[in-house]
Amino acid sequence: MVTCPVCEGAIDVDEEDVDEGDTLSCDECGADLKVVSTDPLELESAEDLEEEEEEEDFMEDEEEEESDEDWH
Repeated sequence: MVTCPVCEGAIDVDEEDVDEGDTLSCDECGADLKVVSTDPLELESAEDLEEEEEEEDFMEDEEEEESDEDWH
């Protein structure tokens, strides 16, 4: 059993059947969840992870643009 990070509902998961990076769905709230750790089993909202990745990509692009401006 693991707790949904969105609604805090209990999710029945066999820890041996999931790997890091797998996606699951919460039966109670329907949130898409991603396995971020298997020991201990830890889930995060897939939407939150996507937003974080987009922000990181945006920040990297901003830094690249600033370094390109320094060369001109």
